[in-house]
Amino acid sequence: MELQSASFNPTAPSSSSPSQLNQNNFKRVSRTEDSSPFPIPGLAADILHMRVKEGSKIRNLLRFAATRMQEEGKGRDGKVLRQVVFTGSGRGVTKTITCVEILKRKLGGLHQVSKLHYKTVNEVWEGLQHGIPGITMRKTVPAISILLSKDPLDPQEPGYQPPQALNTLQEDKQRVIPGATCSPPSHAKRACLEDWSINSPSTSSK
Repeated sequence: MELQSASFNPTAPSSSSPSQLNQNNFKRVSRTEDSSPFPIPGLAADILHMRVKEGSKIRNLLRFAATRMQEEGKGRDGKVLRQVVFTGSGRGVTKTITCVEILKRKLGGLHQVSKLHYKTVNEVWEGLQHGIPGITMRKTVPAISILLSKDPLDPQEPGYQPPQALNTLQEDKQRVIPGATCSPPSHAKRACLEDWSINSPSTSSK
């Protein structure tokens, strides 16, 4: 996936890091992100928002999103959702991109807008030993927001990508050997397109 990231620096400085502490003496008890507006303009109020975290299961995310974007996902008004936005930060960025690439090949014909930005994260660490005070840290992490739309998007919008050609999608699927298992790299889990497509149920639950 091509991303316009000329000004994006994954090594953005943070106020502090748990690696600077002795982690044997501390345990993280909470992690919250500051609320901030989407960097993608013109999003519908009822858009499907998929928040991808480091521990999220790719298959669960994809089954839910694909069902909502297909006939099975009709709302009470009888309409099928036309757009979905995936967001992730920190270690969830790679998994966010993985979800988007697989869903694009599953559904086909999706327009895309990708935005790279930063988010502020607040972490609370408590001391594990008596007498060690707790620590609250505020740091900046890389984040990504990716919009997928069945309807055309503004091609002049930075980060826009048109739908993939049908022959490209077919070639990608032919590269996957049916029944093969995926060997995920150490930094992130990967989902196998062919395996997920075969096992996708007609309905889904999170």
